[in-house]
Amino acid sequence: MAVRVKPHKRAKVRSKSNDYYDYSLLAAVIILICFGLVMLYSASYYEAIQTMKGDDLFYFRKQALISVGAVIMAIVISMIDYHIYAKFAFLLYIAAMGLMAMVRFTPLGVNVNNSRRWLKLGIQFQPSEIAKIAVILFLAVLIVQMGKQIGTLRGFITVLLVGGMQALGAKVFTDNLSTALIILGIACVMIYLAHPRTAPFVVGAVVAVIGIVIVVSYISANMTNDLTTGFRFRRVLTWLDPQSYLDDGGFQVIQGLYAIGSGGFFGKGLGNSEQKLDTIPEAQNDMIFSIICEELGVFGAILVLLMFGYLLYRLFIIAQNAPDLYGSLIVSGIFAHISLQVILNICVVLNVIPTTGITLPFISYGGTSVLFLMAEMGIALSVSRKIRFKDPKPSGDQTQ
Repeated sequence: MAVRVKPHKRAKVRSKSNDYYDYSLLAAVIILICFGLVMLYSASYYEAIQTMKGDDLFYFRKQALISVGAVIMAIVISMIDYHIYAKFAFLLYIAAMGLMAMVRFTPLGVNVNNSRRWLKLGIQFQPSEIAKIAVILFLAVLIVQMGKQIGTLRGFITVLLVGGMQALGAKVFTDNLSTALIILGIACVMIYLAHPRTAPFVVGAVVAVIGIVIVVSYISANMTNDLTTGFRFRRVLTWLDPQSYLDDGGFQVIQGLYAIGSGGFFGKGLGNSEQKLDTIPEAQNDMIFSIICEELGVFGAILVLLMFGYLLYRLFIIAQNAPDLYGSLIVSGIFAHISLQVILNICVVLNVIPTTGITLPFISYGGTSVLFLMAEMGIALSVSRKIRFKDPKPSGDQTQ
C-alpha cells in the first residue's frame, strides 16, 4: 500500500532560519538520559555485584553504550525529512504485527522473567516497542488521508480499529496488556486531536471509568486467591490489599512504598538506598522511581517530573507549530506515548493502579526502550526542522 502525504499549502513567509532545530528538546532528552544513568548505577550496582560476578558496572555499562548509540541515531534520523515515513508507514505497521506474531509462534521468541515478549534476530528486542512507532506513523497517514471523514462515525471506527488491531496483537502475541493499553491510548489521543467533536470522548471516558470501577468492585467482593487463576486478577487483588498477597507481588509494592516514605523531602543521599539491597527485586527496572524517592526524596521526585514536563512541553511546541497536520499528529502521538508511560509507571510505584511492568522512559534499565524512544525523538526533531517562523521585520522591508 503506497501512500503519500504532502504538507498543506501555506502562505509563504520569510523565515528567521532555514534550518530551525529544537536543541532544547535534544538537551532535555540528553539530561534525562544522563540522570537516568546515574540513578541506574545507584539502583543496580548491588544486584550486579551479586549476579554478574562482582561487575558493579554491568547494567550501567550496557545502558550507557546503548544510550550513546541511541542519541547518535536520533540525530541522524532528525536529518531525514519526516514525510518519507508516510511511504513506509503501512509496511511498518504490518511488519510490527508480524514480528509480534513471531514471538508467539516461532522458536525465535525468548522468555525473560517468565514472560515471552522478546524476539531474537541477531539482537534481542521487544517487537511491541516497534508497534508503538508503527501506530503513530500509520494513524497519522490514515487521518490525513481521511480528511473531514474522520468526523464521521465510519471514519472514527476505522481509525480506532486500526489502532485497536495493533493493540490486540500486542496482547495476543506477546501477552503484554500494559503495552496494548498504551498503544490503544495513543490511538485514542490521536483520534481525539483530529476529531471535530469532544463530547463522544468525554462520554467514552466516563463509561470506561464506570466499567473499571464495577470490575474492580466485583473482583474485590467475589474473588479470593484460591479461586483466582489468572495472574492479572492476582495483581488487582494485590493492588487492593498488598499485605495479604505478599507472594503475588505485594512484597515489592510495600517495599517500594517504604522506600518512598523513608526518603523524606531531600532523601537519604545518592547511593544510600536500603531497599535496593535485595529488598526490591530488579530495582533498576520499573521500580526505579521508588529508589529516586528514597535517595533524593520528594525534591528528586519533583525534579524528575519537571524534566519530563519540560520534555513534553517542547514536544507540544513542535506539534503546535508543525508545518502540516501529518507532522503535528506524529509529534502528538509521541507526546501521548511518553506521557502515558510516565503516568502509568509512577502510578504503579505509588500503588495507585495495579502493577503493569511499564518502565520509566529514559531512566529505567532497558536497551530496547531507550533505542526506540530515541527514534521517536529523532522523528520529532525532524518535524521541528521544518518549522518556519515569521520574520519580525516590517513587511515593507525586503532586505534579507
